[in-house]
Amino acid sequence: MDKSGPAGVSSIADMSLAAEELAAQRTALWGRVLALLMIAVLITIVTPWPGPLFYYPLLVVFVLLGFGALLAERARIPWLRYVFVTADFALLTFTLLYPNPLIPYDFPPQFTLRFGSFIYFFVLLAGLAYVYRPMLVLWGGVSAALSWTIGIAWLVNLPGAVVQAPTGQNREELMEAISSPYFVDLGVRLQEAIVLLITAGLLALAVSRARAIALRQASLASEKTNLSRYFPRKTVELLATKTNPLSEPREHMAAVLFADLVSFTGWAENRPARETIGVLREVHALLAETVFRHDGTLDKFIGDGLMATFGTPEASDRDAVNALAAAVEMADVFRNWKQSRAGSDAGQLELAIGVHYGPIVLGDIGSDRRMEFAVLGDTVNVASRLEQANREIGCRLIVSVALVEAAMAENPDDTKAALARLKKHGPLSLRGRSATTDVLMLQ
Repeated sequence: MDKSGPAGVSSIADMSLAAEELAAQRTALWGRVLALLMIAVLITIVTPWPGPLFYYPLLVVFVLLGFGALLAERARIPWLRYVFVTADFALLTFTLLYPNPLIPYDFPPQFTLRFGSFIYFFVLLAGLAYVYRPMLVLWGGVSAALSWTIGIAWLVNLPGAVVQAPTGQNREELMEAISSPYFVDLGVRLQEAIVLLITAGLLALAVSRARAIALRQASLASEKTNLSRYFPRKTVELLATKTNPLSEPREHMAAVLFADLVSFTGWAENRPARETIGVLREVHALLAETVFRHDGTLDKFIGDGLMATFGTPEASDRDAVNALAAAVEMADVFRNWKQSRAGSDAGQLELAIGVHYGPIVLGDIGSDRRMEFAVLGDTVNVASRLEQANREIGCRLIVSVALVEAAMAENPDDTKAALARLKKHGPLSLRGRSATTDVLMLQ
């Protein structure tokens, strides 16, 4: 299935975001482990011995819940993520409100509210912000507020609980109620739950914004990946960073290369479609990789051949040299492939290549509904005719003297290395052209 269209880009972006979410879950797990280690040290310091022995197993359970959340993310089971979040905050509520039986002080359960431990809820809530899921953050806030409310309700309903201070003017009675270890200030507890929900909402908004940015970046990355299938890296950067870089047609010098499998249509006539496509994909991959290796642009695949350009959309000082080197290497790469397939009929195929250098016109053509990057001009026509002329004179590669002269001007040493492989040929009369074209060839 083609993933290069808008739906494909969206799918790739979603997959990229899913990978980022899994990586974020791993980060959240290690952050949790580090935070719990620090909390373990803090508990060891501030909690009278042997009180820490009650908390250590609970910290281990928190770590296990973190691993469970990671496994749920890997399994892509949405509801299971919410279960682990709920379990997190339920366990935290139990840890904070249930009296530590190992602490050597006889305090009622309500007295645990005096320790200010509620702030640990924000540690867990902050950990949810890693995973790019605003709804999970909101659910965390709701779970935390609900768990805390249930825990407070339990404390309020214990024997001896004091939940309301006297409303009279007796200051001593008021102070006595507030200072009672059984006192539960419901107003403060309500504020805590509301602040927790507000914080969760703000975090969810921030996570939603981060998720949108991550999706946008993933889409851009997938689009650049698609572009890299056709253009060299420097061209991809140009297309990705400039708005409508090809909207205005322009003309400059460039090299154009055509390559085509000779008699492929007849070869494929009586062969299974799977074999035909397999061979074509192998050859296209080899040729395209050669183009990219020499900073060329894959303009299009044309049936069993291709068109490539060197110097589009931006010209460089090595376009002719790159085109010449790519053409010679392409002929060698294909011959090596033929030798590897010597035991099959595919080894009988031949490749014809033609390259020319000259002025080209490039820009977007089409309509607002369907645009296409196009390279036009006489240089394109000449390169195509040179590729076809291989069949007439019995060779594998034909390059124009204009290309060789331009390459010599760019880099004489690299050009001489390629010329050592080529032979001169008399002027060619190309179909549709009145003037002859001086060429060199590789047999």
